[in-house]
Order: sequence, then C-alpha cells, then structure tokens
Amino acid sequence: MTSTRPTLRQRYRAAYAKLPPGLQLVGLQMWMPVFFVCLFCLCYVNAFHAPAVHGAPVAVVGAARASSLEQATGTMFDYHPVADRAAADELVRDGADIGALDLTSPVRPVLVVASAHSYQAASLARQTFSPVFAATGQKLTVEDLAPLPAHDSFGMTTMYLSLAWCIGGYMLALFLGLMGAPLRHRVRAGVILGGGALLSLLAMVLVGPVLGAVHGHFLQLWGIGFCWMSAIGLATNGLSYFFGRFVAMPAMALFVFLSIPSSGAAYPAFMLPQFFQSLHPYVVGYGITEMLKHTLYGVGAPYWKGFLLLGCYAAAGVVLMLVGKRWRQRREIRRVLAGRTTMFMDAQAASRDHGIAERESILREHCVDDDDAHAMAVAAEAQGRANEDALVANAQPFDGVERVDEDRAAGRG
Repeated sequence: MTSTRPTLRQRYRAAYAKLPPGLQLVGLQMWMPVFFVCLFCLCYVNAFHAPAVHGAPVAVVGAARASSLEQATGTMFDYHPVADRAAADELVRDGADIGALDLTSPVRPVLVVASAHSYQAASLARQTFSPVFAATGQKLTVEDLAPLPAHDSFGMTTMYLSLAWCIGGYMLALFLGLMGAPLRHRVRAGVILGGGALLSLLAMVLVGPVLGAVHGHFLQLWGIGFCWMSAIGLATNGLSYFFGRFVAMPAMALFVFLSIPSSGAAYPAFMLPQFFQSLHPYVVGYGITEMLKHTLYGVGAPYWKGFLLLGCYAAAGVVLMLVGKRWRQRREIRRVLAGRTTMFMDAQAASRDHGIAERESILREHCVDDDDAHAMAVAAEAQGRANEDALVANAQPFDGVERVDEDRAAGRG
C-alpha cells in the first residue's frame, strides 16, 4: 500500500491553517495594498515623473514660414498646414491640436490656444513660441478661445470629478461582487443604476452648490455622471463573475490606474510615455473628461465619441454578466461536488468556529446557561453554512448536476 506524499501547495495550506484565524483572513487580503502600491508607482509615477513634449500637433495658417519654426523648436511640435483660421480654431477647440499659429500677417503672428481644454498645453505653447518670435523681433499675440474661469483656474476640476465617478462606479459593483453573488441579474443591475443615480447626484451637489467648483449645468452633468458610473459599474459587475474577491484588481487597473494617467486630464497625451498615449482614446477617463469639458467650457471632443465609448463599456459589462454568471455557477458546483475549498473559505470557517468558541467562553464567564449558549452557537453555525450554500442553491442546474441529483434521489450515488 503506497501513501501519497502531500504536494507543496497542500503543505503550505496546512501550515497556513495553523495561524490564528483572524491573522489568516488579514494575510489573504494583503494582496490589495501590494497591488495598489505597485500599480500606483507603475502608472502614476511612471506617467508623470518626467513629462516630455514630443510631436505635439500645431496647426499653421500660412505655412510658408513653418520651416523656420521647425528649426527653432526641433521635434517638440508636429506642424501641419490648415486652409484658414476657422479650421485652425476648430481643431484647437476640439482638443485635436494644442494650439494654432496664424502667420498670414507678416508682422503680427497670432497663437490660438484653448486653456479650458488643457491648461498645461496652452501654457506650454505660450512659453515656447513667445521667445521664438521675440528672437526675430516680433511680438506674439495670444488669443485664448476658451479661458478658464476663476473657480477652476488650473482646469483640474474635470480630472477630479472624473476620478470620483470612476471610483464610485467600480465600488458599487465591487461590493456586489464580494457580497452579492446569489443576486439575480436584474437586482444587481438595479443596485448599480440606482446607486449610480444617487452617487452622481451627491457628487454634483458637493462640487456645485457646496464647493463652487462647477457653475451651472447641474442636470446635464448629473445625467452624464449617472451614465458613466452605471457603465463602469456594469463592466466591473461583469468582471466580478470571473475574478471573484479579486475583482478590485482589474477594476482599479482599468478605471483608476490606467484610466486617469492616460486620459489627458492631468497632462496632455503628447507629454506622456508612448504606452499611455496608445491607451488615450480608449480609457473611460478620456471619455468622461472630454464630455465634462464640452459641457462646461464648450471645448473637447464631440459628445458622440464619449457616448460611443460609454456604450462599449456598458455593453461589455452586460455580455460578461450574462456569460460570467453561468460560468461561475458551473465552476462553483464542480468545486462543491468535488469537496474542494479555498484558503479564504477555510479561514472564514476557522474564524467562525473561533468566534463561536470565544462567545461561549464569554457567556460562561457571565453565568449564561450552557444550553442557551450552545443553541446560539448552533444557530450561528447553521447560518454560516446557509450562506456558503446560497450560491449553489441559487444556481441553475446543468445536465451533469441533474444526473448526479437523479442518482442520489434513486439511492445510487
């Protein structure tokens, strides 16, 4: 008769199970601060520690003099000719170009910027081109198509409101994924939509009437916030079926760590490393901030781009939800039938048993009848088992499980 030698994983789990239950639970959640620190450094610090300008688009009206500009500024800017001043203004308002140079007058060069779209880009253009023209004896005239108001002097409100909507949206679904596994699709969607409406309303009340960071457009911004928080919540909810208690990992990566640096809200995309530039048109932060700027200041990409991106994230969330729940139920049923557990489940069970024993000890110290204490302990244990079985009880059976159930009912299994 041969004995099976425990695997390294089995030995590790056995050793870990000897720790105090509370310490087991804490240890199994330590991945989150490690993940947070790593992603914050790799995304935020990596993107912002040394911004460099390379290939920033600048429209030029009267391009005959563009060659001298290229010699003066090197590879910082990518000059391209446009037909007239109106076309140049449109590119600047849309945020496609950081600025435009109107060189049709030989003695009065004009720089066109839009500070409300990007304060950093407008400042960079002023600081770069003013000395270039001054060296030729010309004074550069700066025309700001969309100056920033006094209550948003650096244009950072859109970034922080975008961040609030992103975090609020994914946290709505995060707790659904952690605690609401047995809930039906319509209940989960209802929580996400209702929570999105309430949280976006709360955000608008705070940034508007309370703080004065946003003036006007209350209902419009509330609606935009609701749509984006709902889309992010639906996407996170879909991911939760596949990642379980680790759903915070892809949610934070997608909607916070990659989204905000790549959005162009803090620094224009052309000042970021190439990796973040490539993500720029696809992250939720880009869609949110462009819609905010378009609503508040009349600059930024047209609404249809933001709504298209929003719809893609929402649709992806719905597809993941429909596919993911069925997949997770089958996976959970296979685990239960095989008698397998996870380290987190074992730690929860050990913590529950420890809590019951500690409760009985406390009750005895206070002269509570042992029978009453035992009844309370049994009830608590039964409730714990009921919670663990809730997902399986709620699952829709598939053929393999139906056959197992039939065999058991007939006394054959």
